[in-house]
Amino acid sequence: METLFMSEQKRNTTKNQICLGLLAHVDAGKTTLSEAMLYEGGQLRRLGRVDHQDAFLDTDVQERERGITIFSKQAVLPLEHTEFTLLDTPGHVDFSSEMERTLQVLDYAVLVISGTDGVQSHTRTLWRLLERYNVPTFLFINKMDLDGADHDRVLAELQKLSTGCVDFTSPEAERDENIAVCDEDTLAHYLETGEVECPEIKRLIKNRKLFPCWFGSALKLDGVKELLNGLEMYTEMPEYPKAFGAKVFKIAHDNQGARLTYLKITGGVLPVKMVLKGGAGENVWAEKADQLRIYSGGKFRLAEEVTAGGVCTVTGLTHTYPGQGLGAEEDTPAPVLESFLTYQVFLPDGMEPHTAVRCLRVLEEEDPQLHVVWNEQLHEIHVQIMGAVQLEVLQRVLKERFKMEVTFGTGSIVYRETIEEPVEGMGHFEPLRHYAEVHLLLAPGERGSGMRFGTVCSMDVLDRNWQNLILTHLEERSYPGVLTGSPITDMKITLLIGRAHLKHTEGGDFRQATYRAVRHGLLQAKSVLLEPWYDFRLEIPQSQVGRAISDMQRLCAEFEPPQTEGENAVITGFAPVSEMQGYTLEVASYTRGLGSLICMPKGYLPCHNAEEVIEHIGYDAERDLENTGDSVFCSHGSGFVVPWREAASHMHLESGWKPEKPGTKSAETEAPVRAAAQLPPVFDDELRAIFERTYGPIRRRDMQPQNAVRAAESSGKGEWKVPEKVFEPEYLLIDGYNILFAWDDLNKVAEKDIDTARQILMDKICNYQSFSRSTCILVFDAYRVPRDVEDVIRYHNISVVFTKQAETADTYIERATFEISKKHRVRVATSDGAEQMIVLGHGARRVTASEFKVEVDEANKRMREVIADWNEKESARHAHKPFKNLTDQTQSNLRAYTENNKTQRKENGK
Repeated sequence: METLFMSEQKRNTTKNQICLGLLAHVDAGKTTLSEAMLYEGGQLRRLGRVDHQDAFLDTDVQERERGITIFSKQAVLPLEHTEFTLLDTPGHVDFSSEMERTLQVLDYAVLVISGTDGVQSHTRTLWRLLERYNVPTFLFINKMDLDGADHDRVLAELQKLSTGCVDFTSPEAERDENIAVCDEDTLAHYLETGEVECPEIKRLIKNRKLFPCWFGSALKLDGVKELLNGLEMYTEMPEYPKAFGAKVFKIAHDNQGARLTYLKITGGVLPVKMVLKGGAGENVWAEKADQLRIYSGGKFRLAEEVTAGGVCTVTGLTHTYPGQGLGAEEDTPAPVLESFLTYQVFLPDGMEPHTAVRCLRVLEEEDPQLHVVWNEQLHEIHVQIMGAVQLEVLQRVLKERFKMEVTFGTGSIVYRETIEEPVEGMGHFEPLRHYAEVHLLLAPGERGSGMRFGTVCSMDVLDRNWQNLILTHLEERSYPGVLTGSPITDMKITLLIGRAHLKHTEGGDFRQATYRAVRHGLLQAKSVLLEPWYDFRLEIPQSQVGRAISDMQRLCAEFEPPQTEGENAVITGFAPVSEMQGYTLEVASYTRGLGSLICMPKGYLPCHNAEEVIEHIGYDAERDLENTGDSVFCSHGSGFVVPWREAASHMHLESGWKPEKPGTKSAETEAPVRAAAQLPPVFDDELRAIFERTYGPIRRRDMQPQNAVRAAESSGKGEWKVPEKVFEPEYLLIDGYNILFAWDDLNKVAEKDIDTARQILMDKICNYQSFSRSTCILVFDAYRVPRDVEDVIRYHNISVVFTKQAETADTYIERATFEISKKHRVRVATSDGAEQMIVLGHGARRVTASEFKVEVDEANKRMREVIADWNEKESARHAHKPFKNLTDQTQSNLRAYTENNKTQRKENGK
């Protein structure tokens, strides 16, 4: 196909650069729309068609044969004032991961809807993902020229997605009315002036309060030009920082085998031959950007540099991966959509498994949702994918690119494992002239949290470089569970303590000790088998409700009572993926095409038939020699193996951690398991982070005398006029449960619900912080939190600390007082006499629970006064605006009021 490319000399570098994604349910006409947009924008001399297999962006043979988009493509579309980079993404659900990775670099998106089919199942999934990634969205309702296309029906379905969906093909007056009701401030301005201005429309779109809709036919170029005009008029280029940053969203290889890294520049400038860096610790890398390619379809041009907002392809990088941030950009979280199916790969005769794995790893790098698993014991290769169509494409790609004619076994569900309670895992590796011992705390995490790693080991016990090495070994692989051998997830593994030998320890020793410690902990723990679940929305005719409810019970679903929507009933809930497979066809059959089932991955939850699955898989954890929990010790110059059940009695170290037993005394009356002196000095980093979030970077300076600070304070309606160099911000550390049980009102609430009482206290401290010059840090014991956490969270304007396992709030506050009183003023709110004496010894001031309650009550009183004063002023300011709130009466009178305003303006004009 012939294309027109702008030369570097003629390229207008002053244009806004917008990264625009095209998304749709399969067969909605997305590729046809991209073809029409490029043609209307002057980039194509003639239109191609999907059914003619000559579409500009369908560059792959399989895409042209199947008539669907499999791989995301890009094209440059320069208009008068804006240069758009179009990213055409796959619409088929099996390639959703390819689409989701693209969302992280989009400035705006165009969601294509079929005028005949309306809002379909995958459309809702796309809508949720656009909302999750906060992408401003335009809509193009395609195929309006076909029989069965219904403008009003589709618009009503879009209004269910969001009331901000507004028809921009309607008359301007009607359009502006519908735009105005999307936002209260916009409505107020509209009722005064009778119009909605372009900057206001841009703001609403950017804030995802307004979703402009155009109706037309991409194949017949109907409505495409209007869409392009709207995109150029209502989009604006984001403001980018000057520091270089880039986000990687795709990895591919060209026909010559060169590795291509697709990225968007999110700050500064990327010149050719620039050295890019990434990684951490021992995995730090630095590589040169050999070429900067600007692709448009299957062709590209070379660029000398790419500025912020531009999308380019870089050669010469071998360590990049999708979702990676370069420069000032941070990595993005893993995609929401996961591969739930696994298939065994059968190789042709004579092919080495390791050769096949190497080829599959190349494809895995290009598509992170394709997971390749090599079972060393069984010499089997398994792949985890999204669905059957992706499996067919994979088979074809392996044949064409690597000359591998493989077949696949029957698909099965990908399971995961986690644990119910914290447990200590121990690993010792000491054959002759080797030594390493590691103690790890394995604790369950929240569902969907994945694997997290950390350390509380003091550097006085184990050097930082050995600790970093242990953390690296923890992160470098996945670990099989003990129920089915499935990978573990939703767990935090913390290094408690470790030991190295001054002479005999090598890096590989800690790898062995770490792996054995993880396995030792899993073998002791109470494990839980997890399986993938779907959130579903089932819409069926009212007459089929009984059948649907019976099916939901059979499929082990948890669901809400049916809701009526028009002539249909809607059932929502969640169900195991293993049970929901094939149910879409069943729904279509018994409703005769009138029903629809929408499924969205919910994540991993406990397996509904765990015993049956465990028995069927038949995994024996004791016989898995590749993943052993046994330890190796040395005696009389030779090593010997100690079974995992007996390993604890042979260990050389005591971590001090002990599991909490039911019925034990509360944390307030028990001594901490580990002494404060043994706790890690990294705690000061937490305090530093809290301080800098509030006041900015810390600059070292001498402590100001107390009287100098007091002299800087001025009275007068709560306003503090303090010279910058004199005022020293103060910390206020609050013993959460001590205060909670000391205040009568909260104590009564706590007797019924401790969580509610804790929430009320947090809210009170937030109000107090608003009128306090102190940085408030509220500390709760881990003993009273119904989960094992070690976290510092930001709750509105305060910091809330949930202490580590086996650590009291007293211990935390004592350490905090000791550390920060060296540089800053500290107060501690508690009625614990022993703790008061300790903090006084550390140079902090104490506040009893009763004294602190007086301060908090005063702050709440002042806040109520401020709010009352503000409400009074706001009422006076809005007194002349009868439509401040959008009531039902306002909506019913809106049209009449608007027409009356217009008539009066015309008469006044005459």
